[in-house]
Amino acid sequence: MSQSIAGTADAQNLGQASADELAGLDDLTAAQRLASEGANELPSTKPRSMAHIAFEVAREPMFVLLVAGGTLYLMMGKPGDALMLLGFVFVVMGITIVQERRTERALDALRDLSSPRALVIRMGQRRRIAGREVVRGDVLVLNEGDRVPADSILRRSSHLSVDESLLTSESVPVRKSQSAAVPAQLARPGGDDSSSLFAGTLITAGQGVAEVLATGMHTELGRIGKALQQIEPEPTPLQRETGLIVRWLAVAGLIACAAAAVIYGLSRGGTWQSWKDGLLAGIAMAMAILPEEFPVILTVFLALGAWRISRSRVLTRRLPVIETLGSATVLCVDKTGTLTRNQMTLRMLATEQTTIDLQQSHGALPLELQPLLQTAALASKPSPFDPMERALHAARERLLGEHSRGPKDGVMIKEYALSSQLLVVSHCWKRDGEPAVLVASKGAPEAIADLCHLAAEQRARVTAQTRMLASRGLRVLGVARTQIAANGLPASQREFIPRYLGLVAFEDPLRSNVSDAVNECREAGIRVIMITGDYSETARSIAMQAGIEQPEAVITGSDLERMSDTELATRIRSTQVFARVVPDQKLRIVQALKSNSEIVAMTGDGVNDAPALRAAHIGIAMGGRGTDVAREAASLVLLDDDFSSIVAAVKLGRRIYDNVKKAITFTVAVHVPIAGLSLVPVLLPGWPLLLLPVHIAFLELIIDPSCSLIFEAEEAESDIMRRAPRPAVQRLFSFRMVAIASLQGLSVLAVCLTIVSVWLHDHGPDASRALCFAALVASFLTIILVNRSWTRSLLEMARTPNPAMWWVLGGAATSLTAILSIPSLRRLFSFAPLYAHDLVISLIAGFACLMWFELLKRIPGTRLGA
Repeated sequence: MSQSIAGTADAQNLGQASADELAGLDDLTAAQRLASEGANELPSTKPRSMAHIAFEVAREPMFVLLVAGGTLYLMMGKPGDALMLLGFVFVVMGITIVQERRTERALDALRDLSSPRALVIRMGQRRRIAGREVVRGDVLVLNEGDRVPADSILRRSSHLSVDESLLTSESVPVRKSQSAAVPAQLARPGGDDSSSLFAGTLITAGQGVAEVLATGMHTELGRIGKALQQIEPEPTPLQRETGLIVRWLAVAGLIACAAAAVIYGLSRGGTWQSWKDGLLAGIAMAMAILPEEFPVILTVFLALGAWRISRSRVLTRRLPVIETLGSATVLCVDKTGTLTRNQMTLRMLATEQTTIDLQQSHGALPLELQPLLQTAALASKPSPFDPMERALHAARERLLGEHSRGPKDGVMIKEYALSSQLLVVSHCWKRDGEPAVLVASKGAPEAIADLCHLAAEQRARVTAQTRMLASRGLRVLGVARTQIAANGLPASQREFIPRYLGLVAFEDPLRSNVSDAVNECREAGIRVIMITGDYSETARSIAMQAGIEQPEAVITGSDLERMSDTELATRIRSTQVFARVVPDQKLRIVQALKSNSEIVAMTGDGVNDAPALRAAHIGIAMGGRGTDVAREAASLVLLDDDFSSIVAAVKLGRRIYDNVKKAITFTVAVHVPIAGLSLVPVLLPGWPLLLLPVHIAFLELIIDPSCSLIFEAEEAESDIMRRAPRPAVQRLFSFRMVAIASLQGLSVLAVCLTIVSVWLHDHGPDASRALCFAALVASFLTIILVNRSWTRSLLEMARTPNPAMWWVLGGAATSLTAILSIPSLRRLFSFAPLYAHDLVISLIAGFACLMWFELLKRIPGTRLGA
């Protein structure tokens, strides 16, 4: 179908094509080609198979220690113990594989969301689809900042330039020209005036309509083997910090293993049995010290955290940003489409003599206002994406009727683009048979006044009228027009002296949830800075409606140009509203905030926003209206362009970091008594071994799912958005966190050692070991419960659902009951039968030893999570 798109002059208006010409493929044909030719993607890294994951698990130190313990039991003639321990090996492996697969599925879902998007025409309708769904014969609509999704032939073009450095290594963009022919094959990349477009290249200027000729591995990119795979993420700061700690503890574990074996063997007379028991003690010591859960916690929490954030319509492109979200102190947001709905409607038309409110006027448009509306529409792109330009076209269709199509047989022959030096765009129109060219201009009212060389008195009237409209929260543009000979078009639109026509004012209402979201940011200690290209009065009005602090203090783009970096850094401490700002100036705002030690989140959608997005600590691209360049430069992509989604992402980022700390606290706390109970019998000759490898393997069945399932699923603390942002330099393993975890672990260790010392003499080693183990399991479950929240009590948290927790608690309680009551299991665990009252005392002791932490929560002003 797209082959019928006929070529025209290079400056042909892309919007003049009929619906028939741009009908594109029908859905059935597209589906058939997708099925027969495959998705438009290059082979990426294959997901890891179950065997591959199992092999990686088998290389983990904990797995090796479990196998070593099982082998040693076999050598000691205890096949039951060996089989039990090796059975735990496979259970632990199964838990790890489930965790890994869950993480892989979350990452796969994120990759699907992050795949490039393409704007195509199918059945006469424009649709934005995933790039992988583009098929041969699709009609692509390409705009500045887009990535070309597939190899194509350019059918229509308006000043299209493309960066093909991905294929040619030449950084200078090349000019493209359209073609009506169907080539046998595309030209090679590079060189001007080619009609060939290649997958992965970047549109740097202009617009175009193209027909897809090749997809996937059949593209130039596929043939030369430059696969655009998602880059494996580098280790995050948290991962580097925990990795270092794990390495040190692994070394300490190996040393302790050897030391425990030697000390135990020598202190027990050096017999063969003492050395075998010493080896078991050494293996248990190494298992106790090695915190292999740390890497699992970070991998699972960051991957699933990114998935959870995506459910709030925010896509995480770089995992480290999850750590940074909790530290954000400033959110710099665009007004249009983020704070407002980005649903522009033309509200008012104003000349110096007449002003009309279109919302209150239902009759015909007065004749004196028709040239103003007509010229404003002609100064817009014929097939616009900009909401204001769409509003102008809609108003022209509605109010001008037969005049809505503009000059009869008119063709736009030149466009003068907006720049930071002159905030005006001009379109030059040529009609058949007329020597003159109509020049339609629109832009910032002050820039239009400057372009028209208005006298001071008239300029003052225009300024006053603009301020009046802007004070109502309307976005205001000035409009002018002139005529000039076709062969006399100047190089710069500053050489025009057009006639001033009047003002057009647009309404873009505030999103309903913005005020609440801004207030939530204020309570969370986060400043909200609004940046807009609108007039100061408009910006001030929207800021007041949104509840942004100090809306009366506004810095404009022209103010920015006059300020030094030092002055800007000072002024920005008390300024929340920036108006008349062009994208290039966003970078200065980011740098000024960073110089004040702020952690900056910045939104952006255009090509020129990319440097600011990359410079910000958290770059947030607009998914709905943003360019591919902006999305690639950003860490987050806002899929619905809604400000409240950013706030939700910040809240989730804080929740994820909180839950990581809780999981780490739990892990440190449970390893303290395990290590202590493995060490004390080695140092005290009269004591039996209290924890054998089989016991520690059982405890790992509680520890592993608790780390990766229970704490990851915990809801946010009630005060999470009433805290100040977390300092960026704050370490995960802070003194307070380690102290709390150590105190919890030492409390458990003290109770367990007390139980052994009291019952060892009268009940023997197996019974005291069993009571100690029961208290240990009870205390581990209590550590889970008390660390679910650092602000709410156990009773309050009992009403907060967490299905994974109940599965772990129920499974642990059931398993402990079976181990203590079934004789064969008791023998495998080296336990003796227990009296009921002794067991009850041990369980109560294991639970009660952590109630001091519950009391701490009740002390006003105590910040356990800080």
